[in-house]
Amino acid sequence: MTRIDFHSNVPDKLLYACRLVRKARAAQCRIVLRVEDGNTLALLDQALWTFSDLDFLPHVAANDPLAATTPIILTDNDEAELPHHHILINLSSGTPAHFARFERMFEIVSSDDADKNAGRERYRFYQQRGYPLTHFVAEQA
Repeated sequence: MTRIDFHSNVPDKLLYACRLVRKARAAQCRIVLRVEDGNTLALLDQALWTFSDLDFLPHVAANDPLAATTPIILTDNDEAELPHHHILINLSSGTPAHFARFERMFEIVSSDDADKNAGRERYRFYQQRGYPLTHFVAEQA
């Protein structure tokens, strides 16, 4: 059963996701990042290349021919074919369609009221289905 970790009160979801990815890659994990739309996908792509001068986080879009051999996959499409199912980081406001295929999922929720409300709905959804949940409140910078 998928373990789900909620991280709430996050001031910058993309930067926070980059840090989570760095930590997960240090543990040799393969990661999928799910975002809301193409614009956010482009911003996340850029952030992963530039957030740290010392870290190399190789990533491609889910539809890229190199996806099967790349440890970090980005997608804004719930129906995308995904080559691995270790960690899912959800940056979107919805419940990912195939989250149960993953060993672990991180739900990243900002301090924005609409995002908090959507996060609460997702939390209840998982809770009602018996998924193991943890909750971490990020500190504001």
